[in-house]
Amino acid sequence: MPHVLHHEIKYNEQESNKPAYLCKTPEYIANSVIEALKARFETLAIAESLTGGTLMGYITSVDGSSSVFRGGMVTYATPLKHKLLGVDPELILEHGVVDGEVALQMAVGVQLRTLINDVPTSWGVSTTGVASKWEENKEHGTVFIGISSDEKREFFGPFKFEGDREKVRMATAKEALVRLLQSIEDSDKKASGVENIVFVEVVD
Repeated sequence: MPHVLHHEIKYNEQESNKPAYLCKTPEYIANSVIEALKARFETLAIAESLTGGTLMGYITSVDGSSSVFRGGMVTYATPLKHKLLGVDPELILEHGVVDGEVALQMAVGVQLRTLINDVPTSWGVSTTGVASKWEENKEHGTVFIGISSDEKREFFGPFKFEGDREKVRMATAKEALVRLLQSIEDSDKKASGVENIVFVEVVD
């Protein structure tokens, strides 16, 4: 059973604590994700809510992405998160869809539901959050990201992104790419017997 981790993020992060890849463009990070997956002979599936396909767009913009990217789902409507991804409806009823556990179940769901010829997908990543001013009594810019693999399942958040709807969506997609790449690299370190995983909680 994969180990479940919660990485609590309290933004704004101090500059010194921001992941190094955040200074790169989303296109650069997406390319790094594809290359890392190719090197490991692994695959990826994506479930998106507020980003509406933006994350998948970055991934599929990379030449050769078809060798690792299996597909994804944009479950914008709340009922589809349960119907297509298997998110617990009681969890949604209690916490709403802008929630870390919901993000995690979305990532697990898309990973498990995209197997091909009985071969499971290696990684699932998800986004859920608030891009409009207010939704479900959650503050504008509140975001959670979920990541699932055979080794571990984790969610990151709450992030608090500033700006208009488009800026929040773009920031979320980029953050998801960064967290996915870090998780892949951490998995490499674990496989090689070298672990140096840092859990950062940053106070405003």
